[in-house]
Amino acid sequence: MALEMFRKEETLAMRKKLIGQSCRLFYSDDPVKIVRARGQYLYDENGKRYLDCISNVQHVGHCHPSITQAATTQMELLNANSRFLHDNIVQYADRLAATLPDKLRVFYFVNSGSEANDLALRLAHQYTQHEDVIVLDHAYHGHLTSLIDISPYKFQKLTGQKEWVHVAPIPDTYRGIFREDHPNPAQAYADTVKDVIDKVHQKGRKVSAFFSESLPSVGGQILLPKGYSTKVAEYVRSAGGVFVADEVQTGFGRVGSHFWAFQLQGDDFSPDIVTMGKPMGNGHPLSCVATTAEIAGAFTANGVEYFNTFGGNPVSCAIGLAVLDVIEKEDLRGNSSRVGGHLLDRLRQLQTKHPIIGDVRGVGLFVGLEMVTDKEQRTPATDAAAQVVRRLKEEYICVSTDGPWENIVKFKPPMCFSMEDADLVADRIHHILTAWNRTWVCSDTSSLRCSASDRCATTICRLNMVKL
Repeated sequence: MALEMFRKEETLAMRKKLIGQSCRLFYSDDPVKIVRARGQYLYDENGKRYLDCISNVQHVGHCHPSITQAATTQMELLNANSRFLHDNIVQYADRLAATLPDKLRVFYFVNSGSEANDLALRLAHQYTQHEDVIVLDHAYHGHLTSLIDISPYKFQKLTGQKEWVHVAPIPDTYRGIFREDHPNPAQAYADTVKDVIDKVHQKGRKVSAFFSESLPSVGGQILLPKGYSTKVAEYVRSAGGVFVADEVQTGFGRVGSHFWAFQLQGDDFSPDIVTMGKPMGNGHPLSCVATTAEIAGAFTANGVEYFNTFGGNPVSCAIGLAVLDVIEKEDLRGNSSRVGGHLLDRLRQLQTKHPIIGDVRGVGLFVGLEMVTDKEQRTPATDAAAQVVRRLKEEYICVSTDGPWENIVKFKPPMCFSMEDADLVADRIHHILTAWNRTWVCSDTSSLRCSASDRCATTICRLNMVKL
């Protein structure tokens, strides 16, 4: 029997009453009520269709028929505690192993990216018998207490940094300490990690792990310089630690050219632990930790049994297998390369026309458009980025922002995103920015290079602009 459909206002009122207010909605000032979805499209209660540019959880597309069929078929047959012997979990682990470096052959299935990263932290501590962890600035690895402690994005707003947590600079070649004109940014940024390790040792402490997203997302859609991870892994392993690659946002072919984003670092690079989540189940709660036999052996040797009641259950693994099938059969990695490349090209064309676009970066369907008020100073245009998000919503396109200053419009759509979708997004952004240039002039000519009679095409500054 279908559930009663509330009016949007009723739903919102009930949510405010019943759901914790820290659980924020997209477009919190005027939320979109989504009642159904298919592919890369969302539909509200009035049947309006929105282009979804941010649902990287629904990896192969919303409500993909192959995924829903796999879930239904297995659910009708069996779903049970994962401690019963069953084929699905070993078949799925075997399929995942074929995508990973040879040394990563032991799997632990869990239910969320946070759970995976928490387990990775436990594995690292047990294997190394050390405590200290190195993370990148503005990193986010999950919402469990253990992960808040290693997520500067969160702990800087809460209880602060623990003595066993150490923060290295994020390798951002656009606005970081070593930029695109540096002769070897990979080595330079890796050396900052070496400096952190040296300071850890000076305090009489030892390194357990280096945690990093393979492509930092919350940190601003950052592309790590090639060779960075290889050199960092060398330093960390020499200090007795392990390298943990967080692929919760970027795994399963999002980068197009490779199945895992850490593979962008080169064929000779392999992490010691890989965590995965969001896209695995296409919306179903499914995640995993992959590691080496040596690390897994140390975890077993502690004598404490590890089990996860739901992680790796027959339904979850049936869905996971179906996701892998769809990625392959529909050539979604190829689609990611082609469409993502086209989107990057279109956005870079806009960059030459609109000075407010400071940088365009990405790979596959992992793309960021960084907005600035001054191209030379690279001053974050936080308010302008928020306005772009709001205006695109009015055009029935869903995007959001990221980065330390929330000035980066990010794109991580379902992998079935099309060329037409990419063109629509680029055209709408061009329309929005062009309209701004035509309808706003500077009210403080002393501070800008233009005069009040000119259309201001050099900057968008909310404090100094007035509408005609």
